This record gives sequence, C-alpha cells and structure tokens, in this order.
Amino acid sequence: MLWSNVSPNSLALYANGFWANIITCHTPTATIILLATPTTAPSAAKCKPDRLAVIIIGIVTLILGIVLSSIPWLDYFILKNLRLWNDTLSYHYWQRPGVIRLTKVYIYNVTNPDGFLSGEKPKLQEVGPFVYREDMEKVNVKFHENNLTVSYQHKKILQFVPELSIDKNTPIVTPNIPLLTLTSLSPKLGYLLSKTISVVLTAAKFKPFINVTADQLVFGYDDALVSLAHRFYPKHMRPMERMGLLLGRNGTLTEVSTIKTGYNGMEQFGYIDSLNGMDHLPHWNEPPCTSIAGSEGSFFPPRDITKSDMVHVYDKDLCRIIPLKYVERVQKDGIDADLFRLPNNSYGDSTNNPDNKCYDTNDYEAIRGLQNISPCQYGAPVYISNPHFYDAHPELLNEVEGLEPRREKHETYFKIQPKLGVPLEGKVRIQLNLKVTRAKDVYPVRDFRDFVFPVMWLEEGISELTPAIKRWIYLATVIAPNAVPVGSYLLIAGGAFAIVFSLVRAYKSYMFARDPTLEILEMGRRSLRRGSSFVAHQQHKLMLHHRDNYALLRTMPHAMSACMGEADREDVQPIIDSSLRDNVISMES
Repeated sequence: MLWSNVSPNSLALYANGFWANIITCHTPTATIILLATPTTAPSAAKCKPDRLAVIIIGIVTLILGIVLSSIPWLDYFILKNLRLWNDTLSYHYWQRPGVIRLTKVYIYNVTNPDGFLSGEKPKLQEVGPFVYREDMEKVNVKFHENNLTVSYQHKKILQFVPELSIDKNTPIVTPNIPLLTLTSLSPKLGYLLSKTISVVLTAAKFKPFINVTADQLVFGYDDALVSLAHRFYPKHMRPMERMGLLLGRNGTLTEVSTIKTGYNGMEQFGYIDSLNGMDHLPHWNEPPCTSIAGSEGSFFPPRDITKSDMVHVYDKDLCRIIPLKYVERVQKDGIDADLFRLPNNSYGDSTNNPDNKCYDTNDYEAIRGLQNISPCQYGAPVYISNPHFYDAHPELLNEVEGLEPRREKHETYFKIQPKLGVPLEGKVRIQLNLKVTRAKDVYPVRDFRDFVFPVMWLEEGISELTPAIKRWIYLATVIAPNAVPVGSYLLIAGGAFAIVFSLVRAYKSYMFARDPTLEILEMGRRSLRRGSSFVAHQQHKLMLHHRDNYALLRTMPHAMSACMGEADREDVQPIIDSSLRDNVISMES
C-alpha cells in the first residue's frame, strides 16, 4: 500500500493494483476525510504465491495425517527392527544382553546319613543360596540362508557373588553320585560282575555319602570313579574329568546353536532351528520329545502376532524343551506383559500328559512330577522335578523330611512383552534328583534302598532389564502407540485448518478485487486502530491545526455539500466510522 501527495488537501492511496484519492475538507465546524472511489475495477482476482504454498502444504499435511492414521506403519517399523540382523538394536541385545542374569544354587544337606541307611526317612536341610552372576555373550555368530537363521556358540562365565550368598565353603553331606550311579547299574550286570565291583569298592573304601563343600559340589572335585569313566567310556558318553554339577557351564560351550531370525515370519522367532547341525534331540526316539523348537531365552514369538497360548524354552542341561502356558495379562514396571507358567503336568507320567510317553524308558516307572533325563547325563540316573517336589505326586514328598513346596518360590514362569516377545522377567527353577536302585550284592551300598534322593535345586533367570533396554521397550510399547495417533490427528487438523484458512482468505481477496474500495477501507481502518495512519503522521497540517472537530460524512451532509459539487458526491465515501472517532480523538490528544 502506497501513499502520495496530490494537493495540499488530498492524498492518493494505492492498494490491490488501484489508486484511490483521500480528500480532506475544512469547514468552520469540522474537518472531513473522504475517499474517492476508483473508476476502474480489475477483471479477475489473482491467487498470491504464498497463499498457494500454504494450500499445498495443508493438502500434503492432511494426506500425510490420513495415511499415518490408516496404516499400521509403527508395527511394521518395530517388527523390521526386531528381526535379528547385524547392528540392529535387537541384535546387540541378543548378542550381549547386558542384563543381570543370576544362577542361585540350593543344596540339600543330609543330616542323618547313618539313620537313612538304617531305614529312616532322610532329613534334608536346604543350604543356600549360593549365587553366581552369569556374564553371557554369543560368539562365532554367522548368518545363513538369506538371513533366515543365525548360528552361534554360548560363552558363559559364572562369577560367585558373595554379598548375595552364604559361605561357599560350607560343608555339605550329600549322596555319592558317581558311586550310586555305578551301583544302580550293577543289577543289570549279573551276580559275578556285581561281586567284583563290590570287592573293588570295598577295598577303595567308598561310602554312599560324602563330605564336600558347596563350591566343590557345584564346580567340581576329584573323584576316582569319574576319572576312570572319563578315560574308558566311549567318546559320546564320556563325562568330564571331575565331578561337578555345574562344571560344564563355564567358558565357551562346544554346542553350536542355530536359531530363526524372524525374516520368514515371527511365528518361530527366536526358536532353535538346529543343534550341532541336527534338527532334533538325539537322546529320545520319537517326537515331541525330540523337538528342539524352543527359545534359548532371549526372544519369543510375539503373542500379539501368533495368538498362541503356549511358548517353549530349551535348556541343554534339561535334555528337552519346557512348555509354558499363558495365564493372564500383567504389568511389569508400567509395561504390559503376558504371564506364562509351567503346567503342572509337564514332568512325569503319560497318564496326565500323553506327550510325556516318549520320555519313559523300560526300567522307569513314571511318576507325576518326575522327569527322566539320564540319556543326556552320561547315563547317570538323574531326574528333574520342580523344587521341593512342588506339583509332584505326594508320595515323593512324603518320603523325605524338610521340604516345603511353595508356588511363589518354586514355580517356573516368564513375563513376556506381547508385542516384542522380549522377556521382562523370568525364572527357570529345577531340582536335580538321583534315582537310586538298590544293589544288595555291592557291600558299600547294600543298605541304600530304592529311593528318589533330592540333591540340589537351582534358579536361573532375570528379575530386571537394564535401564537402556527398559527405555527402548517402554518407548516402543507405551509412548509410541499413544503418541502416533495423536500426532496423526494433529496433522489432519493442522492440514484442514491451513486449507480452510487459505480458502477463506482467497475468497476475501476475490471479493476485495471486485470492489477495491472494501480493501482500501479495511486497510485504512487497520491503520487507524494501530494509531499509525499516514494521515495522522504525514499530513500533520490537516491533523495538528484541526484536531478539535472530526465528524462523519453521513452525519454532516451540509459539510459535504460545502466541500464539493454534485458531480463529485457519487465517488466519495467516508473512511472514518463512528466506532473509530473516539480513537482518533484520543490519539490526537
């Protein structure tokens, strides 16, 4: 908008491509400001470039908001980064979790070994915990077959945590596992060989119970029978050089595992595909006992995708996969999680669970809650159960003294995030038992009756994730699902507002273009409201000398007649209305 002096009593105003005259008229009673309407009107309104840009941006924003609110792009983004591949967030979490993984060991101390040999119930005293922190990483990682699977080896280092444990040198009285393993096999060897074994063991002064420290029982002690077995047993059945319940857990494991990365579907995500090149467990004869389709504990198939109420965990030391059944939806640190528990018929006889039939052997009488794992324990009659015979047949618990099964302390469970399949918390609790068969022809153990003897139980798992992993999960499962819809709706609202606002402005411009006087009047009124009118500041001769009287043209027809002739009246309009009069007067004051 431009202003120009035409004469001492008039100004020229340029706006929207047209000139209009501002005429001042002085009368004895008032000073009148008039607008002369232009005589030429534009042929058409033009759309300004900046307004067109706003409309385009609004359309793009609106479309983007609609698209983002219509497609599950967030789920796609999460799943894309959840699949295992080099340098992804999930890969770093899987390859070296960084979580505090603890192994707690509880050992049963036999307080009446002589009384047991005389026919009493064994009196067991739980000693522990002995806590070990497990630093774990996956080494020799190699991706295969278009990233569908990845192979690796476990590297584990168990470090004793004294502040969470009792003294690891605590003395323990426990069954002599190597001796009882040998004597339990002797009835199958015949009378003559059994007597030979009896003479040798008697001469070497072997006893059915031994005194060791907790650390020795867990991480190994020298034993003559184990040394002999290591030297003469076939290679595929050869035990370690020393006797130790967790001896094979330290260092890089020889077993090569291959798991599914999720690139061909999340239904088997994180499940084992092969072990040492085999797609089944060689210890059993038929499925489902031979199945290895279970998680090693880092990832599970997301339940939001699979809709399945069962997941499985594989543990090398258990010689099988463990089923976990969905129970309910819970929360862990403000994050949704699915609670899975071990079904009470997982271990034991096929009467309660037909899938257990393939675990039964000819010389084993199946009992609810007791599972044979001797094929992968070098033939030793080792059986697993829940700690303290929780959920097992009452007969097992009645045979001993000192056990008190409790769900909150002895059950196996996992809390798994349903969208990601990441375990937020999980505990695997297993009791190792020695099933002894009486060998009446072997003198050192002749009084050791048929018995399922609890030796120890352990708890493995995690209670908390690291803060970094927890923040990532919280962002992906809590913040993002709530923030993304809000952002999409804001984009839709913002885009719609920009389009409507620009169209309204364009309509007003079109109307002003048809009658430029309207726009000029509007500009003049804005200028007067801001107190910065050119008339007030540049034409001070009009305002300073005649500030006393201002009046509207429509209220003073006689003044207009005094200022101009009849021919000019049709082209003149007042630009000061009654609502602005007081503002002008106060401005001049």
